[in-house]
Amino acid sequence: MADHEIRENIQSLKTLMIKLYKRNPSELKKSTSEDPEKMVNWVFNGNHNWNFEAINNAQGTDAIYLTFSEDYKGDKVLPFIVGIYTMLIKAHGGKKEFYLFDSVDPQMLYNASRNIETAVWKLSNTKDSSGKFFLLANEINEKESNLSFEREFGKIIGRTDFLAFTLSEKTERSITRIIQNVTTGLLIPF
Repeated sequence: MADHEIRENIQSLKTLMIKLYKRNPSELKKSTSEDPEKMVNWVFNGNHNWNFEAINNAQGTDAIYLTFSEDYKGDKVLPFIVGIYTMLIKAHGGKKEFYLFDSVDPQMLYNASRNIETAVWKLSNTKDSSGKFFLLANEINEKESNLSFEREFGKIIGRTDFLAFTLSEKTERSITRIIQNVTTGLLIPF
């Protein structure tokens, strides 16, 4: 189950990164002159061990916060996706492949899901001082929304939660449900 869940979540992140670059072409130009697919291939398959100098090697929640910083002038899609990816990998014990006796902490998975919910809320609601979204995702105009981003993030959250609750039942370890006010935009320390 864990193999399938992480593989599908990585595929969803690739899809989301391409979609974010297509909605925010100016962000892609800050990193490369290549097309979004080549950038995504380099990010997910390159020989960099998920350490990117362009974002000061930030990972997890630190990278996600960088996306919404007005001081950071670089490509904002990169730290957003890197942050979610590295947080998910950490929640899976640093692994992408699992064997019979491997274990994954269901609480870490649950916390990662809550952080993704908060990150998605920030993506849809946080604006800079001039009133512009840091990254365009869901909004097409004031009357229309493109909910394909929400759906794809929802799949990641749903798969991760399902694995967390399945593992908690299997290991008879309860998950501490954290009361989190998404609108504060604060991520659970990871």
